[in-house]
Amino acid sequence: MIKRLHRRKTLIGISVLGLLASHACQKVVLIDDPEGILGASRAPVKVELTLAKQQLFAAREGRMGLLDTKAGKENGQPIPVQLEGTQVGGKQLAVMIMPEGSPGLRKFKLVECNTPFMDTVKASMDGNSGQVIIHENSHKILQYNYHTIYEEDVIRPPNEKFEQHTRSGRDTFVTASIYAVPRSDYIHPLYGLTGEMLTRDWPVGGHPHHRAIFWAWPEVEYGRERGDIYALQRIYARPTGDITLISGPVFAQIVAENLWMWEDREPIVREHALIRIYRATPATRIIDLVIKLEALKDSITIATRNTDSYGGLNLRMMTPERQEISYFTDVDDADPQRAWSDFSGIFEGNKSTSGLMVLQHKDNPDYPGEWVEYPNLAWVQPTFPAPGTRYPLVRNRSLVLRYRLVVHKGGKPDEEISAKSWDAFHHPSAPDYNFMNK
Repeated sequence: MIKRLHRRKTLIGISVLGLLASHACQKVVLIDDPEGILGASRAPVKVELTLAKQQLFAAREGRMGLLDTKAGKENGQPIPVQLEGTQVGGKQLAVMIMPEGSPGLRKFKLVECNTPFMDTVKASMDGNSGQVIIHENSHKILQYNYHTIYEEDVIRPPNEKFEQHTRSGRDTFVTASIYAVPRSDYIHPLYGLTGEMLTRDWPVGGHPHHRAIFWAWPEVEYGRERGDIYALQRIYARPTGDITLISGPVFAQIVAENLWMWEDREPIVREHALIRIYRATPATRIIDLVIKLEALKDSITIATRNTDSYGGLNLRMMTPERQEISYFTDVDDADPQRAWSDFSGIFEGNKSTSGLMVLQHKDNPDYPGEWVEYPNLAWVQPTFPAPGTRYPLVRNRSLVLRYRLVVHKGGKPDEEISAKSWDAFHHPSAPDYNFMNK
């Protein structure tokens, strides 16, 4: 379901081999996973389907599935398939979550179900706040704060108490901290697989500008002037009201447009953020994030703080018990050169360990980004751009940054499964979101 709202070399040789059709009515999908990467990481897989009229109707109603021909897989139940809404050469692009299975050629039977899949990932806009909430069945997964969040609006864990900054009027602050500023365009809260809150917004005791999962830069230069969209000084991301929501049995998706407003008056950058949230597997949930920036004015650059520290995709986590931070980047001549981080611990609301992995995409400019960690702030991030540089935002040339977030049960995944997760993110059959490059 799509809802458009206007409020305002060694990637192991795995490939989708082909699709077999009979009388223009496709029956079988073949996927080759010789090393078991896709199945082991339970990754989303893109397939091209040649569908007859009645099949297309079933797919649009959420009644199309794939049945693993190996006995006993997925308890004999069809695996949901969801259309992406785009076509390639007359074929429909669809997405499934690859089930576990033995390495090698995987064969799936395309089936039409009598009724839509009951388990869905739903994106909806709260009628009061205008924020977007993602649920899987009745469980809240995350909230994308498209519109302004004020201090009293912040979602906090039950035991966190705070003293609200004094202010007069809805939009005028009188505060000891110039950084305690209303904000929008970020993800919070993000929940773990057992409902524990993983992220922190407007933390008590310092750094009130930290806002969970957000993409922002401490140094935004416009001509000879400098602003700080990271710490909410002089430049701010403001919603345009152009936002599209998709719900379905495999994923929910948000595509939201914001404008970077200089001195809250002049638009200088157009931003599109894509957040695709996949259905959970028993141990993981994958969330893909794509950020696209387009300059509307000349002479704009972005950089990390002092060009040597934080900035880019920023993650302020809740502080868990038994906190563990790790990150990995292959040596420069590795092929492929993988890069990922992990943050884990025992979060409030959960008795066992859980965490969040971040995978960098190799097509990001200046890949791999340097990792920065601040353990006392429950923080680890992939930075952009490269140290010692300022990245120019140029008219008619988009900057696109891609990341994959993996919410997981248990502590730090071992290196083998982490490598497979990175490989699956870069596999030719992975969803590519090419429409974001247009």
